[in-house]
Amino acid sequence: MRQRSETKTLLNQVSLDLPEKALVGIVGPSGCGKSTLLRALTGYQPADEGEVLYDGLNLYTHFAELRQRVALVPQDDVLHPQLTVRKALSYGAKLRFPRDSDAATREERVKEVLEELGLSHRMDTRITALSGGQRKRVSVAMELLTKPALLLLDEPTSGLDPGLDRQVMQMLRGLADGGRRVAVVTHSIANLHLCDRLLVLAPGGRTAYFGPSQYALEFFGYDDWADVFHAFDLHPDRDWTARYHKSIHYRTYTTVMEEVAAQRTDPPADGTQPEKPGAEGLKKHRKQRKRPKAGGGLREFAGAESVRPPSWRSQFTTLMRRNLSVIAADRGHAGLLLALPLIMGVLSVTVPAQYGFMAATQTCAKLASCAPNYNVDAQPVLLVLAVGACLTGTANSVRELVQERVVYQRERAIGLARSAYVLSKVMVLGLITAVQGFVVVAIGLAGRRLPPVGLVTTPSEIELVLAVVLLSTTSMMLGLIISALVRTAEKTMPLLVLATVVQVMFSGAVFPLFNQVGLNQLSWLVPSRWAVAAQAATINLSRIGPPADDKHPHSADPLWVHTAHQWWLDAGVLEGLGLVGIIVVLVLLRRHEPLVMRRG
Repeated sequence: MRQRSETKTLLNQVSLDLPEKALVGIVGPSGCGKSTLLRALTGYQPADEGEVLYDGLNLYTHFAELRQRVALVPQDDVLHPQLTVRKALSYGAKLRFPRDSDAATREERVKEVLEELGLSHRMDTRITALSGGQRKRVSVAMELLTKPALLLLDEPTSGLDPGLDRQVMQMLRGLADGGRRVAVVTHSIANLHLCDRLLVLAPGGRTAYFGPSQYALEFFGYDDWADVFHAFDLHPDRDWTARYHKSIHYRTYTTVMEEVAAQRTDPPADGTQPEKPGAEGLKKHRKQRKRPKAGGGLREFAGAESVRPPSWRSQFTTLMRRNLSVIAADRGHAGLLLALPLIMGVLSVTVPAQYGFMAATQTCAKLASCAPNYNVDAQPVLLVLAVGACLTGTANSVRELVQERVVYQRERAIGLARSAYVLSKVMVLGLITAVQGFVVVAIGLAGRRLPPVGLVTTPSEIELVLAVVLLSTTSMMLGLIISALVRTAEKTMPLLVLATVVQVMFSGAVFPLFNQVGLNQLSWLVPSRWAVAAQAATINLSRIGPPADDKHPHSADPLWVHTAHQWWLDAGVLEGLGLVGIIVVLVLLRRHEPLVMRRG
């Protein structure tokens, strides 16, 4: 295979086969292409040249059929740490199993996998309470639910102490002995003897060695792996691949790229070294090679050739339940969701409003000698309500997608519908945000004078509540856009602040926008502009408040006109911005998916 980026070749002429019942280690210095190789083998980043064949089928052209047979355990845990082990695997099984599977079958498989990996006694433990090694076992258990034939792992022992490192590698050794193909990318060299074969990548993504693990150091002429990697650094221009191509290991293990039966090369029990590959060994090895029969190999574990994934509706409801479970399990986050709207509502009450949302006086206007008396407090109250809605809505969702991106990428690769994922987030977060918006405005309006009749509803409170709720949910969509746009969660907080400031400045309640050419048109893209306008139309702010321009006292913001038509327009545009936000999130999420999945 060959994989290029814009500036350099990441993988160059890498060939290997993965026998049945074999554990293959992939090692090499940092930046040599180990993780890139895994992405090529799983379709996340297809190779520019070459093929990835499983049972004779090209992965990139038969991805829908093969994706259940190939499991990938990324370096980051593909888990929701707030859930218990049982719940996490149960939701995973519901998203992975065929649509005709029943709950009893899924539950039985969850128990089987936990027993196989020695986690039965921890099934009701929260994932956050597990050790690093146990969390990695749960990640492996998630992938074993569908009985894949090939298991690929990216740095599974990263961050683990030597004892846990050995436990994880021994677990992988056991999985290989059970009949699976297992390939593991690792920086750890302490337990490479457990591997049947090693693929050593040199700088530049080239193969420096592929063969039995016990012959690797002898091939390089060193006694320690640190010396091998140091040699790579000292001689970056050396053609390590040419040296390997001249070896017996290349002729034995790389020249014939067919599926082969596992050739275990463990040392005999008496401690003597196995016979080194030579002419006779090469002849014997090639005689034993055979092409697997159709339906064998990978299909032995993966099941039927064509499996109908869960329906869209099933995925949608499962994701909604999982989202609610995650929120309910995190008491600190749930408490924050409850406290934030209460705080914002109380803050809005502190804004003085002697006349509420009514005209300052109804008698003085009849006297020609009386100077106009305006309600100058109504507009600041609307602004505070808008700030509360914007902040709560955006804060609810700004980290939602980026913090579980690894989970989404893996589940998308096994058949999750992008639209089901996004809409499940919109429904759950939208419901929570709508309730929060209601709380903010209910507290903010308490005890204030209000118009008895609205433009489209009676009483007028309903219109004011609807405007704030729509602003909250649309701001929630803005948070999802930010979360889908960024690559790390650390970048969300500055953008949250920026988004809130932009909404405040372009709300139309800080300074007049309708007479600012350019800024006015730009403000039409900001949700708070339309929410404040809808509320202003309801209370007839253009009449009861001070004029926007002292030089033109009769000028008014056209979006604040006190008519039912204008209110519907303001609310409709606000809702439309939310719908556009859903489309934008769907498009942005596509960038984070495996290349072979970027469709539909």
